[in-house]
Amino acid sequence: MSKTITKKIRTIFMGTPAFALPGLAALIADKDFEIVGIFTQPDRPVGRKHKLTPPPVKELALANKLTILQPEKIKTETETIKQLSPDLIVVIAYGQIIPQAILDLPTHGGINVHASLLPLYRGAACLNAPILNGDLETGITIMKMEAGLDTGPIFRQAKIVLDKQETLSSLHDRLAQLGAALLPSTLKDIVKGEIEPQSQDNSLASYVPTLNKDDGHINWSNDAKAIERMARAYNPWPGTYAILEKTSSSRTLKILEFSSLILKENSHRPGEIFRHNKGLAVQCGQDSLVILKLQIAGGRPLKAEDFLSGNAGLIGTILD
Repeated sequence: MSKTITKKIRTIFMGTPAFALPGLAALIADKDFEIVGIFTQPDRPVGRKHKLTPPPVKELALANKLTILQPEKIKTETETIKQLSPDLIVVIAYGQIIPQAILDLPTHGGINVHASLLPLYRGAACLNAPILNGDLETGITIMKMEAGLDTGPIFRQAKIVLDKQETLSSLHDRLAQLGAALLPSTLKDIVKGEIEPQSQDNSLASYVPTLNKDDGHINWSNDAKAIERMARAYNPWPGTYAILEKTSSSRTLKILEFSSLILKENSHRPGEIFRHNKGLAVQCGQDSLVILKLQIAGGRPLKAEDFLSGNAGLIGTILD
């Protein structure tokens, strides 16, 4: 027979981006949790005007009148956290490495919601990797935190099936909701001592580092399937792009969307733009891809046929 929660679980929540919002909202809505502090990254300049903007987690915390802390370095907050006397620290995409000295403070330790089926895809780019690699499934892992990066023992996992239309945006939302659905009951089981963490098999581990803008530069010698997956895995960040002209004033061409249709066309040079029906296609190392939407540097996003009406001279160009 399951034990009951006799007093509210004093919880510190650490998170920053939109991915963390469903998990935080689930804890706020659950009467068994008392959120005694929200740790999130400092406000940052955003956009061309560099407007100082609060992270999404801060906005949700403000709306619920929760205590908010935004240290530049979490390691300076050991005493503050100790004074809050947490039963748990819950972490979802916080953005800083949390020292073991802080993880040791809560009665039940630090608990992380990670967007992969650990030990697969430890690290930052865990949402991108399964799409990029053509995996058939991915999921959420709730784990006990320790000093290593995503190496701690696992409390619970849940899987979802991926399809050939999955993008980073759609997977982000699906896994954020999946984590939120799994989180409250898992935390209660931890507090009640009704679940034991299982060690990861380190021999099966893989690591995915943080992406940067250069990772979106398409290598047209790769096969069409790999490039199409890349476009979905990197949409919206870091995006996929090519260089139109390799000169001192090179222009960037953002490829916003490819068709999932793979053309068995191999008569052009890799990277060469050619006509396909009323639109555009580009030759890859193996087979070709139909471009549905693109954007030239300084311009606006356009459907391929609209883009072509003003840029017909690009037919035959070799993208780099």
